[in-house]
Amino acid sequence: MKTYNRVLSIAGSDSGGGAGIQADIKSISACGCYAATAITAITVQNTLGVSNVHAVPDQVLQEQIESVLSDIGADSIKIGMLHSSNTILAVCSVLDQYKGIKNIVLDPVMVATSGDVLLLDEAVDTLKRFLIPRVRVITPNVPEAEILLGRKIESQSGFIPCAKELANLFQVSVLLKAGHLDDEDLIDVFYDFENQESISMKSKRLNTRNTHGTGCSISSACAAFLARGFDLQMAVQLAKNYINNAIVAGADYRIGEGHGPVNHFYEYWK
Repeated sequence: MKTYNRVLSIAGSDSGGGAGIQADIKSISACGCYAATAITAITVQNTLGVSNVHAVPDQVLQEQIESVLSDIGADSIKIGMLHSSNTILAVCSVLDQYKGIKNIVLDPVMVATSGDVLLLDEAVDTLKRFLIPRVRVITPNVPEAEILLGRKIESQSGFIPCAKELANLFQVSVLLKAGHLDDEDLIDVFYDFENQESISMKSKRLNTRNTHGTGCSISSACAAFLARGFDLQMAVQLAKNYINNAIVAGADYRIGEGHGPVNHFYEYWK
């Protein structure tokens, strides 16, 4: 009997379809896995920004996760927007019942591409103390890494020591993304905490506004490749290649009046 490689995404819903659960489903599917979901919050959102956030009750969130894991199961889990301390603790509580799932990728979503705040200030400490130590990989962008470190990151020249510092601080592997800086050559850094190795992944900046959901998509792609059995460094490299190609393929499209999405299905939409 055939089986799917399964990824559970625990994240918020984006009504505009470019980020959140919607981007996760697209990325996981495009990268060859079956996507299941547990929705943490419903955002009222389009390409121009987020106008409202409605949190799903914690018990309902826990029941979603339990329902998926007790029946379908998961080879990896991607975690995105969590919004509040209570939500984070609710997720931790259920994950503790399924400690056999080691491939957990956390995108520490704090601020949307539009600048809208998606994680309450009081929840940052809860994220750092309780959730990050439970995962295998975190994928912060520069503003998120600055919040986690408690200091500014001025340039890409400091990426390797910053990624290593984060990894040692939280005992997890770290993919530090360079997209929020102004350099033409973007160099993401992955610090593999398990092997104490760092790799640098270079790409060219594209002149496009279609970058909504890139963080959700690369973390989901990483979870998908881990679910398929790739080792950690290869899973991150494949995820980086996937998002680069998706950005290039979606660069010239126009959808909405703000930040458009990447082209998740570039391999299939010819």
